[in-house]
Amino acid sequence: MIRSVAVFLTLLVPCFAFAQPRMYKDTAAVINTEGQRDLIDIGKDLFNIKPKKVEAEEDKDLYFSFLPASSTVPGGGKALFTSTTAGFYMGNRSTTYLSSVTFAPYFNFKGRYGLPIRSNIWLKNNSWNIMGDTRVLKYPQYTWGIGGGRDNDTKLLLDYRYFRFYQSALKQIKPYFFAGIGYNLDYYINIETNKTNALRTFTGYDSGTEDSKNSFSSGPSINLLYDTRNNSINPLPGCYANLVYRFSSPVFGSNNHWQSLYFDMRKYVSLTPQSRKKNVVALWAYYWTTLTPGTPYLNLPSIGWDPYNRSGRGIEQNRYRGDALLYFEGEYRRDLTRNGLIGYVLFASINSVTQQGTRSFQYWHPAAGGGLRVKFNKNSGTNIGVDYGFSRGFSTIMINLGEAF
Repeated sequence: MIRSVAVFLTLLVPCFAFAQPRMYKDTAAVINTEGQRDLIDIGKDLFNIKPKKVEAEEDKDLYFSFLPASSTVPGGGKALFTSTTAGFYMGNRSTTYLSSVTFAPYFNFKGRYGLPIRSNIWLKNNSWNIMGDTRVLKYPQYTWGIGGGRDNDTKLLLDYRYFRFYQSALKQIKPYFFAGIGYNLDYYINIETNKTNALRTFTGYDSGTEDSKNSFSSGPSINLLYDTRNNSINPLPGCYANLVYRFSSPVFGSNNHWQSLYFDMRKYVSLTPQSRKKNVVALWAYYWTTLTPGTPYLNLPSIGWDPYNRSGRGIEQNRYRGDALLYFEGEYRRDLTRNGLIGYVLFASINSVTQQGTRSFQYWHPAAGGGLRVKFNKNSGTNIGVDYGFSRGFSTIMINLGEAF
């Protein structure tokens, strides 16, 4: 526990070192679309669509982005998926952040499907932040056991169904700072392999590894948030820090008692603040750790299983798992065209999980890549992103709506 707190404080310092006290910025002024173009503008020109001029209702703006595509999904494998993102304001744009809801169902022809819905709602004047994450998945996926020392071929195929229900409500305490509580439910159904006791034998781990059994975890969380970003779909310069302490107990129906801590920190730095073209460095680090023994195997910290499944681009999801995980990523974002229609990114990351029985970070795993950005909706800042990522023994192409972080 002392080590966890020490790492948390180490990660926290840089975020607040960059942050400067100030009153809420005018978010409408920050999201300036003057002179910008997107795919919607191009579509209007191609089909000679001239919408009638209407009086703007700035508190009721709603922006949709829709992407049907074939790409790699979390966990590997090609899939057909659609991604719909709605961005909207629940209050005056000068004092209220952009809310978003994303629905991205997918199917990969190998028995995997997913129906995930995520929401990030900001009430009027940012008085409350309400977040939700609901998923229904059928999820066959390889696992490599605990620790970071196994080679790519030492793996075992798991199959299970999964239901997630996470909800949290955070109250504004002071500008940019929020605190609240949440509820987290994970239900892994019929966890199985094609061999008897294969998962328990392969991992050497007891909790949540019985053949054809279910793993149920339920309980409250304590949430702290510091967020100066006005737009989580495509963050502009600002800072983000999120701490989630989770408590699962048989009192709430869990199979066993366990606790975890997740701390996420992000910083966005504009290299040319006065330029219309985006020129931004984005930094991301998170620390995820169990605080008690007995955490179910599939709830252990694992690369690519962060809340938004965006970490480890270029590394196969689930590749590294342990009692604790450290992750660092940096990305350079730049517009190629002055109107913001086309841009690119370059990124690199490194992660490590603790070794079984020692909780030591012994192996470090780098990844890197780059991608193209096309502006789909300039009003919400939504990009279509096509990224290529690679690491030792693995590479993949990813298509998304919005930025990775």
